[in-house]
Amino acid sequence: MRAMNQSLSPSTHTAKRSFKSLLTALAFLGSSALFAQNAPQLDLQRTVLTAGMYQVTAQVALTPQQREIGLMFRKDMPQQEGMIFIFEEPSQQCFWMKNTLLPLTAAFVADDGTIVNLVDMKPQTTDSHCSTKPVRYVLEMNQGWFVKKGIKAGTKLGGSLFEAKR
Repeated sequence: MRAMNQSLSPSTHTAKRSFKSLLTALAFLGSSALFAQNAPQLDLQRTVLTAGMYQVTAQVALTPQQREIGLMFRKDMPQQEGMIFIFEEPSQQCFWMKNTLLPLTAAFVADDGTIVNLVDMKPQTTDSHCSTKPVRYVLEMNQGWFVKKGIKAGTKLGGSLFEAKR
């Protein structure tokens, strides 16, 4: 191969180097995109919610892409933090835990902030966990948080998301 390359013109050598550089760049971009796809969402807007005397700082998953990724790939989450998923209209919401590493509990929440039902979800499964009634909001917290705080179905959450709906 080396002998063949020596007989090529300088412009052919440059073209080959450029092509190799392009392939290297594309491979890097592809691996960066793959990493970005597997990176947790940590920079979403946040809102403060209350549950009785407890306060939660929740990341807001508002767009379809943000809702699709949710808490996937997170290795840990502080106990007082969670993620609230906001949908355009109330309907039966169903969640699964594909690529989600943390055990979570989903609180399915009505427009006025009332928790309709709570469901514990096992990490990295595709089991469907659904609301028992149409809801627009789903709050995911570390599994056990609601139980430790005595928060059950029927508890009303507070915060600016629910104030206009009461």
